[in-house]
Amino acid sequence: MNVPVPPLFHLDTVQSDILPDNGEYVLKVSIGTPPYDVYAIVDTGSDLFWVQCLPCDQCFPQKKPKYDPKSSSTYRDVACPSQQCQLLGSTSCASPLNTCNYTSAYADSSLTKGVLATETLTFASTTGPPVTLPNIVFGCGHNNTGVFNDNEMGLAGLAKGPASLISQIGTSFGARRFSQCLVPFHTPPTVTSKMSFGSGSEVSGPDTVTTSLLTMQNPSFYYVTVNGISVGSTYLPFNSSGASHVSKGNVFLDSGTPITIVPKDFYDRLAAEVKRAVELTPIDDPQLRPQLCYGRDVQAKGPVLTAHFDGEADVEWKQTSTFIEAKDGIFCFAMTSTDSPGGIIGNYAQTNYLIGFDLDANTISFKPTDCTKL
Repeated sequence: MNVPVPPLFHLDTVQSDILPDNGEYVLKVSIGTPPYDVYAIVDTGSDLFWVQCLPCDQCFPQKKPKYDPKSSSTYRDVACPSQQCQLLGSTSCASPLNTCNYTSAYADSSLTKGVLATETLTFASTTGPPVTLPNIVFGCGHNNTGVFNDNEMGLAGLAKGPASLISQIGTSFGARRFSQCLVPFHTPPTVTSKMSFGSGSEVSGPDTVTTSLLTMQNPSFYYVTVNGISVGSTYLPFNSSGASHVSKGNVFLDSGTPITIVPKDFYDRLAAEVKRAVELTPIDDPQLRPQLCYGRDVQAKGPVLTAHFDGEADVEWKQTSTFIEAKDGIFCFAMTSTDSPGGIIGNYAQTNYLIGFDLDANTISFKPTDCTKL
């Protein structure tokens, strides 16, 4: 007897396509009236949603035409001073037009400058017509530099701050929650997955694990607690050697950062255990130092890692998530170290999980999923 499998999403869920993009992911969303499709980097580690705008003083190359505010009947500059202008911390008033100028800088030295404006966004849904959302504050970027490629047209800030897309959507789609499913690195760009918003985006069912979402020093970030990481069956507590306790909220999830970053002391113990578990000789490539790298066999012979999140939420990281091809035939351990006491769970470690961010319940849920099949 065939037992019907419940669908991952409800019939009326608001959704957008996610496309893989060279270690990043881009979200398809339509902006303006008439709607114009833009592809913006999925970034749960920042707040502002911005796109490259004409006229461009300094912009990175992109394949598709840049968004032109003059071609949209719903574009409006945000006045300065105003409550909308204060959504983002780094703004200033510019005369004589009293526009709200912004500057946003990122950890990789990328930078966007422009004016805050409001626009209508249009989202697809699982069934039925597209869903529009008016008066969304976004950055109209006239000066954008950094490590962007020509598939990218901007950045979708999905963190928790007041300017973020998630905060502005709020309960418009029924609940303050969203979910994402990221396909593995090196998946062809034609294979899309989904980001879902509001009611119907909750992650539940068999094999789902849930951990608490915490508010820490940066209220925008999605902080959770990792108690430890196992390499095969060897458990390593996520702390400094000599420390008996694990700090709460010691990592945050960031879809805009590819690799996972952990404190140096913990990384050294973790890398040593991985090296012990992999029965292969590391490859010493001068261009890839000091990364821990192996030949292609490591994706078959390497250990499975398990992240032990608070609340007995164990998330397995398969070899395809932990060893990433850095150059032809050479696969490197997809973690690095930081002198900071906290860490970042990057997007490699988030692949092939349906991950639900629930801002009402203050939880993050993980469900093993073949994201290429959504």
